[in-house]
Amino acid sequence: MSCCVGLLGIDRSAVLGAVIAGGKSTRFGSDKALARLRGRMLIDQVAETLAGQTAEVIVVGREHDGMQSVADKPAPDMGPLGGIAAALNEAQARGYSAVLTAPCDAFDLPEDLRERLFPYPAYVATLPVVGLWPAFAADDALAILESDEKHSIKGFAARISARAVQLLHDPANINTAADLERAQRHGL
Repeated sequence: MSCCVGLLGIDRSAVLGAVIAGGKSTRFGSDKALARLRGRMLIDQVAETLAGQTAEVIVVGREHDGMQSVADKPAPDMGPLGGIAAALNEAQARGYSAVLTAPCDAFDLPEDLRERLFPYPAYVATLPVVGLWPAFAADDALAILESDEKHSIKGFAARISARAVQLLHDPANINTAADLERAQRHGL
């Protein structure tokens, strides 16, 4: 796959979308990826937003009907950075230059997220799992996960000199049933 980077951003054909979905949903009380908001599952809404901005979308850390999935790396239960590491590894294997990541519980992501995170590497300051990462950073993520370091996305971001981006409107992050109820009440 050719890398198409210009002054205005990176072309969607060079980017793999990855829905990070390996969490246990302990604060939510049930599988939050399958929770419904506006009549649709959260995971499907995130995948649809990424699909409009990337060449293809995978789900990381779980199986989901109709989507290709990959396991967290180097093992399950390593937190969101394990999902990002798996996505970066998959992007390298498929010949992509970058990965646009978002958690399965993010809602109301901008339709131009890829452009807002350019130049990359970059992540959303208020929700670091949302990011545009270079595929070549897979080894950096794995090095953190295989060390005694904290499995921090911000630590990974610092290691690869990623910049924090403040969006005009922060995406909602549905971590609890109360968060979902609040989003439904406010018409998100």
